[in-house]
Amino acid sequence: MSGMANGSVTISLDGTNKSLTLPLLNGSLGPPVADIRKLYGNLGIFTYDPGYGETASCESKITYIDGDLGILLYRGYPIEELAEHASFIEVAYLLLNGDLPNPAELAEFDQGVRRHTMLHEQLRRFYEGFRRDAHPMAVICGVVGALSAFYHDSLDITNPGHRRISAFRLIAKMPTIAAWAYKYATGQPFVYPNNELGYAENFLYMMNAVPAEPFKGSPVLARAMDRILTLHADHEQNASTSTVRLAGSTGANPFACIAAGIASLWGPAHGGANEAVLRMLGEIGNVTAIPDFIAKVKDRHSNVRLMGFGHRVYKNYDPRAKIMQRTCHEVLEELGIKDDPLLDLAVELEKIALEDDYFVSRKLYPNVDFYSGIILKAMGFPTSMFTVLFAVARTVGWISQWKEMIEDPSQRIGRPRQLYTGSVERHYLPIEKRG
Repeated sequence: MSGMANGSVTISLDGTNKSLTLPLLNGSLGPPVADIRKLYGNLGIFTYDPGYGETASCESKITYIDGDLGILLYRGYPIEELAEHASFIEVAYLLLNGDLPNPAELAEFDQGVRRHTMLHEQLRRFYEGFRRDAHPMAVICGVVGALSAFYHDSLDITNPGHRRISAFRLIAKMPTIAAWAYKYATGQPFVYPNNELGYAENFLYMMNAVPAEPFKGSPVLARAMDRILTLHADHEQNASTSTVRLAGSTGANPFACIAAGIASLWGPAHGGANEAVLRMLGEIGNVTAIPDFIAKVKDRHSNVRLMGFGHRVYKNYDPRAKIMQRTCHEVLEELGIKDDPLLDLAVELEKIALEDDYFVSRKLYPNVDFYSGIILKAMGFPTSMFTVLFAVARTVGWISQWKEMIEDPSQRIGRPRQLYTGSVERHYLPIEKRG
């Protein structure tokens, strides 16, 4: 590991004369990390950390989060600055390569993405194998996994050129894959990408255009979509990213690894959170019902949860939520939406949660999912597409993390340990002797 050793921790095993001094590794930011790789070999014990909430599973230079201070950095750049000033393609280059591109590098990278936006024509028939009412996450999980059958000539993960073209293909094709999943479900014709358009604008075009009439895009909505993609591009070692890394540690091809990440993202506790926010608002119904709903949230016996508030990592205001809040108002103004019942509910719920000591003391601030669901609904996305859009954005983070892992000389196959609590050794009895 390249983390600098500075200090140590000594562990003594009670009842024995065994002890072990573990080096403390310091990264460029964040708390020191005890290197426990020799713990079992020297003391014969493992650590127990369900969910790995206190365990660093890898070394990474990509994303840094300080949940207490509400900080999110991509390669050292604050998310607020990138969302305000950078395009998603710039951010994609940054995450993959480590630095923001100069004009020539950006032009080359942008052209590389545009050259790979189309899908193999045989994939049209692949879509037809799904039921029309299939969830689009099931569709994109299958289609992304199937890409390895179409590009099997460039799957040597030890070849830097193969890794590069796979990254281009995944980043470029995900919007097309996602838009076609939506078109298939609605029965509308597939719309081929238009490489004259920018990344976010092209995605909105493929989602909304029909052959019967010209498509009129909105620069405001395209910029909002670009910002949404940037805000969701990476988020350190979350469940889906860890899934991609774990799958990749076996040497699996990148398309299979990203398909695994999509499957992990599908869970309602991860990528489906903004969909859950809209469902919650719909269940509340109207502003007058909010006090009763808040009372149920406070009642620990009611099993009613306040969706879109609080975060496992952020114990302060989610920095992405502030940007999303402003974007929300820009989108609603562009679309001329002034009296939306769901928005009225959201605004009132936000106000109460930010003033009520119950929520303030627990640091249950609005997170990025609270606003993104409202924005996507206003833009005409069905709730089933919310997590799909998350996958489009997160693909660049997944492939960056996968690439970093493959190029890490200390990388090894993932193999978590366990605390076994099952039966001790016992022996087979013939069935007639079992009571």
